[in-house]
Amino acid sequence: MEKESAEVKELGLSEEELFSHYDHNQYESEKVTAPRYSYWKSVFRVFFRQKINVVVLVLLALIIVFAYIYPAVTGYAANHEEMYNMNAADNSTKHLTPDKAISKFGFSLSWILGSGSQGQSTFDALWYGSSISITLALICALINMVIGILLGAVWGFSKKVDIVMTEVFNIVGNVPYVLIIGVLIQILSPSFWTLVFAMTVTGWLGIAYFIRTQVIVIRDREYNLASRCLGTPILRLTMKNILPFMTSVIVTLAAAEIPAYISFEVFLSYIGLGISDMTLGKIITQTQAFLAVPEWGFEYWSPIIVSSIIAIILYLVGQNLGDASDPKTHM
Repeated sequence: MEKESAEVKELGLSEEELFSHYDHNQYESEKVTAPRYSYWKSVFRVFFRQKINVVVLVLLALIIVFAYIYPAVTGYAANHEEMYNMNAADNSTKHLTPDKAISKFGFSLSWILGSGSQGQSTFDALWYGSSISITLALICALINMVIGILLGAVWGFSKKVDIVMTEVFNIVGNVPYVLIIGVLIQILSPSFWTLVFAMTVTGWLGIAYFIRTQVIVIRDREYNLASRCLGTPILRLTMKNILPFMTSVIVTLAAAEIPAYISFEVFLSYIGLGISDMTLGKIITQTQAFLAVPEWGFEYWSPIIVSSIIAIILYLVGQNLGDASDPKTHM
């Protein structure tokens, strides 16, 4: 004790400075000191941790610029029919390879992919068609995801809804999706919104069934049983207790849906069920006959490569964002 007192005196501090009374407070004692956690900040921190995601985002930004801003700046979006046929009377402008098109018209982005069957710019037509295909995919994905997620969550939580929706799924789900779309397009006029309606009238059903199976896994956890015992409505349980825990699953599902609709639109146009608008699918369909001429094959492969790049980039962004949305990766 004498040794400890000597050490305390060496500090040159008084007893009041060394010792102070601290009142006990049970609420203060229960506080836990921990860094604040923000879910979305953690999501983006994990997402940008991988350098490849930055590259993919840059490519996605370029796709958006060329699909939506470039046609508007060049005037192709507003006057696409006029610009598509502006050289139709001049045979010397048709089916030109990139080097020949640049030699004839001068260097410009419009001619780096050559010219088409009407003397039109292949590059301009491709990106204008891309804007229509991407818009179509985004609208269809948004409608199907919203309906599928909300209905699927209630479907998995309510046994009464489950009985009805399971029968609907067994009947409608076994009808080929392409057949439903084909019949609707034949009955209605083949327009943009007709295709949107045809692809969303039953497109949400598969998403709803997938969400239903995910909800069943977590609906009987203790906190959900406690909420039900307290009389919490099913809709509130779904929105507060179920869907927030499925963010990563929903993002991953959307990552697969958006590029799938782009590919599906190309497929429908290829089999003759496309719309009248100049989409990527229609461009591919119109240029497939040019494969017979070696110098014209470039016109066919250009839209295929562009549509593939768009689908891959959209999938990678969504898939990597879905992985980053998993709270297990935030540690």
